[in-house]
Amino acid sequence: MRLNSIIPNFEAETTQGPINFYDWQDDSWVVLFSHPADFTPVCTTELGRLAVHRPHFEKRNTKLLALSVDKLKDHVDWVNDIKSYCPDILGDFPYPIIADPDRSLAVKLDMIDEESKDNEANAVTIRALYIISPDHKLRLSMHYPTSTGRNVDEILRVIDSLQLVDRRPEIVTPANWTPGDKVMIVPTVKEEEIPKLFPKGVSRVSMPSGRIYLRTTTEY
Repeated sequence: MRLNSIIPNFEAETTQGPINFYDWQDDSWVVLFSHPADFTPVCTTELGRLAVHRPHFEKRNTKLLALSVDKLKDHVDWVNDIKSYCPDILGDFPYPIIADPDRSLAVKLDMIDEESKDNEANAVTIRALYIISPDHKLRLSMHYPTSTGRNVDEILRVIDSLQLVDRRPEIVTPANWTPGDKVMIVPTVKEEEIPKLFPKGVSRVSMPSGRIYLRTTTEY
């Protein structure tokens, strides 16, 4: 699953009924993520926090879709535990969880670790997370070990970055960037193009090398 590869279409059983991935995705972005197992502590916190933050994903035209190798009934029963642990989840659980008990989808999507990939009986999914654009391309991937829970704010941050640079391909976002911070101008933008692209101007950082390549702006 290399960046910019096409996520293959698939059909799956979920807690919200059967889905065809491409049809379900429609024209939205998708955060497709796996977790090791139902009824486990870290996974409960992750799926709960993502559920609570669903409105923030909706504002970004982004759907959530979870996956593990557990059976559908386990998913359904576990959802009640997640809602109990996170009482600010109101109403029905807000996104589907894929049941993949034969591990076929997890293998296809590279969600099984190297040590377990040939252990058909006991392999569980790692904490893989894929951000997928509406054209079904893999735009960002994160892989965490089973011992480390993910940060929801970071997931939202990278979606903001991806969607911003899609709109403005002449900019990139620096380390620790969050919306409202300065962005950087890609080196391929020539100096003579700056006034047209950024009429309010840019800031340039002098470097010992004498090369001007750190150019920032808040105009985006």
